[in-house]
Amino acid sequence: MECWIAFFAGIFLFFRGLRVSGDILSPCDFPAIYNFGDSNSDTGGISAAFEPIRAPYGEGFFHKPAGRDSDGRLIIDFIAETLKLPYLSAYLNSLGTNYQHGANFATGGSTIRRQNETIFEYGISPFSLDVQIVQFNQFKERAKELYNEAKTTADRDKLPRQEDFAKALYTFDIGQNDLSVGFRKMSFDQLRAAMPDIVNQLASAVQNIYQRGGRAFWIHNTGPIGCLPVNFFYNHNPPPGYLDEHGCVKEQNEMAVELNRQIKEKVVKLRAELPEVAITYVDAYAAKYGLISNVKNLGWADPFKVCCGYHENYDHIWCGNKATINNTEVYGAPCNDPSKFVYWDGIHHTEAANQWVVNHTLYGSLTDPPIPITQACHRRYEQVEMLLLRSKEPMLAEMA
Repeated sequence: MECWIAFFAGIFLFFRGLRVSGDILSPCDFPAIYNFGDSNSDTGGISAAFEPIRAPYGEGFFHKPAGRDSDGRLIIDFIAETLKLPYLSAYLNSLGTNYQHGANFATGGSTIRRQNETIFEYGISPFSLDVQIVQFNQFKERAKELYNEAKTTADRDKLPRQEDFAKALYTFDIGQNDLSVGFRKMSFDQLRAAMPDIVNQLASAVQNIYQRGGRAFWIHNTGPIGCLPVNFFYNHNPPPGYLDEHGCVKEQNEMAVELNRQIKEKVVKLRAELPEVAITYVDAYAAKYGLISNVKNLGWADPFKVCCGYHENYDHIWCGNKATINNTEVYGAPCNDPSKFVYWDGIHHTEAANQWVVNHTLYGSLTDPPIPITQACHRRYEQVEMLLLRSKEPMLAEMA
């Protein structure tokens, strides 16, 4: 009995230490960030490849369009700030780029699984995760060639050093569009059956980077897609049971929760398969849903009200666009105070919402293992395994 008490006491104290003792492990010195994702973390990729994102996007912080689907900074921008690194240049952006401290392969509309449709149909990017990984592989090899061929320090200072790829942080924020495509093309049962393949392709991307030297990964799960205001633009009177207690589409969120469960399971398996990997699983869903369910206490606007755009009855003009309604030209203008809104344009978050999510995920409160991003290079979960092993030894001896 005493052994059992000691065991559970040890576990309690260990996890308590993980959460409150940020100085147990030394901070990681990440020289670079390499990001893979969709519009939630695109810092200019889709703007470089297709039509640039226009004003009023970006004007809240950058005072001009900045290739981001928000009024200001995205979560990846706050991650860069926290790690004291510059904002990431988009890999597809050919002008004014500097890749010494990383690159961003994310593009708006990207999916994990490659989709058989064009961006001009439903906004799905041709740069799915497998393509982003191919781009990363090419980038790494080409960067090595150019660095070795560089004649001046100024030329080398725009390129990553090869040794930095092993020390870099690799971030993933992708999967939401796989669900949106699934809702459009599949039944819920079909989408659920497709999830193992979606998760396996995400795992393959991690394995590819690991094989090329990457060791530290920061993986976001997908957010509560059923809470996006766009769900209600043409559905003003949902049937009973369609919504959850906070007004989100219940079944859509259930699909997101199931996908996240499978992603987390796969992360655990990857830790066992890749001996030197350090993977942090980030529960962005919990952070975003927590914000939506808490807006009244925070003094924010109705989470289903959109800051930018004109959305009245069944007339919809997207943020920054113009259209004629009843012989009058109407502009999809931004609200006066985006800092009180969760959603910027019906799909994407405001900078304020991104900041809120960052405050609840970068410091270990909604991550597995529960460590801040500044310590994400450490295999913290190994300590848990060692503790469990050591604690079991006296119990097994007692039982014998």
